[in-house]
Amino acid sequence: MKGKASTKKKTKRSRRKNRVFSEEFKLKAVERMQAGERIRRLSEELGVRRGVPSRWRDAYRKDGRAGLCRTAGRPAQSAVARQAEAEISAARRIAELERLVGRQAVDLDFFGEAFRRVEELRRTSTKAGATASTERSEP
Repeated sequence: MKGKASTKKKTKRSRRKNRVFSEEFKLKAVERMQAGERIRRLSEELGVRRGVPSRWRDAYRKDGRAGLCRTAGRPAQSAVARQAEAEISAARRIAELERLVGRQAVDLDFFGEAFRRVEELRRTSTKAGATASTERSEP
């Protein structure tokens, strides 16, 4: 059917592509909020939802100016969280290496004792002039 207009209803809130605001833009908005300007008025003036300036303010309070540099998508971990994760990872690695060293110590003890016994058997050989063997000889 050519020439007919679309019958789809447009919703009140049309889906907009996420806009990206500069750090300076966000910083000015945060400064205005800190100066006492109401968030509702500010969000209407900037053309953003009411929660957006609040998130900028909270990010600024938490991480300072660096909190306003966040890119779209999943939020990055804070430096404290990254440090804690690195410490946990290092502790796991240390425990793993300590277990490995423990197993190697047990192996060394076993082979050291076995070597000592072999040496004792060599020294107590009953045959004169013959070199002791670690293998059993058949009678």
